[in-house]
Amino acid sequence: MTSYESAGDPGAGTGRAPGTADAVHDVPYDAVVLAGGAALRLGGADKPGLQVGGRPLLDRVLAACAGARTITVVADARPTVRPVTWAREDPPGGGPLAALDAGLRHTTAEQVVVLSADLPFLGEPTVRRLLAVLRSSGTDGVLLTDADGRDQPLVAAYRSQALHRELAALTAAAPAGGPDSAGALTGLPLRRLTARLDLTRVPDPVASFDCDTWDDLATARARIREHGHVLDEWISAVKDELGIDLDVDTGVLLDLARDAAHGVARPAAPLTTFLVGYAAARAGGGPEAVAEASRKAAALAVRWADEDADAKPDVAPDATPDRRPDAG
Repeated sequence: MTSYESAGDPGAGTGRAPGTADAVHDVPYDAVVLAGGAALRLGGADKPGLQVGGRPLLDRVLAACAGARTITVVADARPTVRPVTWAREDPPGGGPLAALDAGLRHTTAEQVVVLSADLPFLGEPTVRRLLAVLRSSGTDGVLLTDADGRDQPLVAAYRSQALHRELAALTAAAPAGGPDSAGALTGLPLRRLTARLDLTRVPDPVASFDCDTWDDLATARARIREHGHVLDEWISAVKDELGIDLDVDTGVLLDLARDAAHGVARPAAPLTTFLVGYAAARAGGGPEAVAEASRKAAALAVRWADEDADAKPDVAPDATPDRRPDAG
């Protein structure tokens, strides 16, 4: 067993373990999201559909694994913001191990990310980190551990071959007998699988946080509105709502809005950032187009402010006659 400590701010859920690469998203992977649980501690509520920050929990998880070649959701079909493949264990409600087996049948990549549908703080950087550690560790899988040090096998990346191997062994060993026995994995807990795997642990109390109770949901909704999180959460929600899959330097846009507000007038801030977005879209879109349009607008705002400062008199307005061309 190997264990990595999260790098950087452990509360951010985006640090990379030592020795990992930045370009891990270039290697294809598939994702399986388990979303068909009974949610007993929520009184049977539709947990994947519960909203945090205006987005269903399932959509938040789908955004985190948006880099996957294919995403299979094991549950009854429902509207989602991203296209997915739907699967169901047989019989339905057969538990997480049977659901995982059903989802894996739709994957072909050598690495697979396995997630539950109730992770409000999971982000794509954490998914990339799991994959990077998997590729460098040589183990069968990499999973997060929560604030109490407990394994979270549904926030993990695995080698597909290892999963198929051990699931086949568990199926063959089931009392019903035979590798093709229907329902052989029904009711079996995930630990029956993970106990057979060589796993690496990565502590991350934030990204591994799941919403099992109404208190958990309230905690998640409160946290995303804290000062240090609300802006990123809002921008992420807007991009999902508008179908925009674009990463830009929000700091540049905020600086531009500040310069326009201070150097011109307050209403100039939202209007200017809107015009920058419009100009970037006309130029073909993309982060580079946004950056270039922002640079031009920011330079204009500075020139505008400098000109205004130069126009202000150094002495009291009534010290000399008004000699402006339009003076009365």
